[in-house]
Amino acid sequence: MRIQNKLFIFLFGFSLILVTVLVLLMQWSIGKGMVEYVASKEIETLQPVISKLSQVYETENNWQSMEENHAKFRRLISQQLDGSDFEGSQRQRPPEHRRLRKPSSMPAKQNRPPLRRKNFNPRLPFPPEHESHYALLDIDEQLIVGNYLDTLEYVKTPIKVNNRIVGFFAISKRNQLTQGYEVDFIEQQQHYLWLIALFVMGLVALVTFPLARHVVEPIKLITRGMHKLTQGDYQQTIDLKRQDELGQLSRDYNELALTLTENESARKRWLANISHELRTPVAILRGELEAMLDKVRPLTLSNITSANDEVKHLQRLIDDLNLLTSADIGGMRYRKKNENLVSLMQSEFEKYRGYLADADISLTLEFSRQEVNIYADTNRLVQLFENIINNCIKYSSATQLNISVKLDELTARQVVIVFEDDGVGVDGKHLSHLFEHLYRVEDSRNRKTGGSGLGLSICRHIVVAHQGEISAEHSTLGGLAIMIKLPLA
Repeated sequence: MRIQNKLFIFLFGFSLILVTVLVLLMQWSIGKGMVEYVASKEIETLQPVISKLSQVYETENNWQSMEENHAKFRRLISQQLDGSDFEGSQRQRPPEHRRLRKPSSMPAKQNRPPLRRKNFNPRLPFPPEHESHYALLDIDEQLIVGNYLDTLEYVKTPIKVNNRIVGFFAISKRNQLTQGYEVDFIEQQQHYLWLIALFVMGLVALVTFPLARHVVEPIKLITRGMHKLTQGDYQQTIDLKRQDELGQLSRDYNELALTLTENESARKRWLANISHELRTPVAILRGELEAMLDKVRPLTLSNITSANDEVKHLQRLIDDLNLLTSADIGGMRYRKKNENLVSLMQSEFEKYRGYLADADISLTLEFSRQEVNIYADTNRLVQLFENIINNCIKYSSATQLNISVKLDELTARQVVIVFEDDGVGVDGKHLSHLFEHLYRVEDSRNRKTGGSGLGLSICRHIVVAHQGEISAEHSTLGGLAIMIKLPLA
């Protein structure tokens, strides 16, 4: 089953259960509230009966005339209920079992004469439990007359004489309504509630299906896009105008597709460059050897030396490729220790002054501090500096090289080394690619000026192995600037 259908069924089913429970609770609440309302109205209707009972007690100062006098008690209630909404609910019958008085209350009324059982007919049934049962209770809530069952819950209204409670008039609570306009009202409300429930579920269906589609449709687009990525089709994007997690997922997908495209381009360029760099010296070497074998060129020491130069160039290229491969798989070994970077650079670059002077390049060193401690491999740092110096000499056509060492002003936890020259520089579109394998700015592929393009790639591996960063920028002198950031020890 598709996610869209699952989501729709889940939301619709949950809404159906919720609406059904709410309707049932509202029906119960309306029925319960109506029962309470009818009970309060019945008590209000029987207030004159309570007043007459109060007068009876006030005249006789006891309930003796009312004890077991069911006819009189029933007559008082019938007279009051005749013509009211509660007519017909006053069918009182004496109970077969009465609640016995508590022993603790007996001494207060020991002198009363025996109870008289008037108008008792055990063959007549009690009123149903959904109809009212009426009873007169004394001050101790013991039965005097009427129906008072332990299985029913009663509303007890106090009977007062001279602001003194002398008894209680008890009316049983109905469990349900069986007649009258209240029943019609409840049935009508239940009918309306179910109609409202059906209307609400219709709205839920109208809202839930588009919502499920709105949520799932972007997932479908991303799924189709991921399938295309697995097939090698990276030239695609997903444009979702959303600000939620799916919108962020689509943006991440586009970044992934762009990264895969760039990696694929880099891989193809890497293979093309390797094949070219290996083919060129091999082709030259083969041509020279075949020329000497065919006696086109004489077998002289100079010709053999020229062929040997091509072999050396091929060997250096293979060594650089092997070094880069080792760096990619973590095979380059580093023996790090705390080192004063300023002292190391001063001692090393004094050696480069003559080398740079032969290329008509002046060297300037600037140090903001005389002691900057880093945790590094000295030999690898020397290799890093040599590659950058050789790159400047061979390809920049510079006359001045400035090298500065200072602390990072933002974090104060890094040292920043900047190599700046005043040479021809590099176009901005090439700056981010200078540290890629075999990447060269010149398209002529002239090894004499373009080189193999592996030196700066090795530099990047060395810097990354020291948890640092390396980048290329435009120099303030007009040429190229190489910026290196290394963490302090």
